[in-house]
Amino acid sequence: MPGGGRRGKALRLFLFRSAGGLGLLLVLAAVFGATFAPVLTPYDAITLDPPSRLQGPSAEHWLGTDQLGRDTFTRILYGGRVSLAVAGAAVAFALLVGGLLGVVAGYYRGWLDTVIMRVTDVLLSFPAVLLAIALIAFLGAGFTNLVLAIGIVYVGPFARVARAAVMTVREELFVEASRALGARDPRIVWLAVLPSAAGPLIVEVTLRLAYAILAEASLSFLGLGTQPPTPSWGMMVSEGRRFLALAPWATVAPGLAIMVIVLGFNLLGDGLRDALDPRLKTR
Repeated sequence: MPGGGRRGKALRLFLFRSAGGLGLLLVLAAVFGATFAPVLTPYDAITLDPPSRLQGPSAEHWLGTDQLGRDTFTRILYGGRVSLAVAGAAVAFALLVGGLLGVVAGYYRGWLDTVIMRVTDVLLSFPAVLLAIALIAFLGAGFTNLVLAIGIVYVGPFARVARAAVMTVREELFVEASRALGARDPRIVWLAVLPSAAGPLIVEVTLRLAYAILAEASLSFLGLGTQPPTPSWGMMVSEGRRFLALAPWATVAPGLAIMVIVLGFNLLGDGLRDALDPRLKTR
């Protein structure tokens, strides 16, 4: 009961006393639109319709059409699939690799900690987008390489967060008790350390998803991300800027989509941080 009461208070704080509820709604709306895009729109995202090029918003085309006659609303929905898929896969990769390195560094300390932290310092010394551009230039274009490039960029932040979280609990009494009972290190880390250190990593995941979407949009804008004709928000902004005076909706609409989803993930992360931080909950 006490544990359930604490979880209930955390849930109410997340939904009603922070911006996390709004962020969750924005993220769910984006995921819903990307998932059910074929049901929500009758148009195809890549089929050309030159007679309908650069039409303004109307009952037929809610957000107008682009320079090739494609429905902007449709391309935003399908572009959300690409952005969310790339961001999700990249953050999952960064969480797996960086989280593992951070747990090892924080739990074992010593020379392992020194080596891992120096590697993360090297990664963090480069601006994120510039490092991603260099990796794409080395690996080549494509979905898998785009995921790897963005994921490698965020390995360092996850390693630092995981290390700090593990170091706060590695000397707790319940961890010492597990050692005294003869539990091996992998079991202690999995069953005792990670559950107590998961909160900061969950918050970091939501925030890095926002950054990963921005990174994917930036690379696509520069022509290094998703390649035509597959729709991508960053590529849509890049293509539409040439017709900004004639058809601003072709650029403004995908730009607003990027803004809304990034805002949603940031609000979601802030709400989770408030709900999972005991010091904030006691206030």
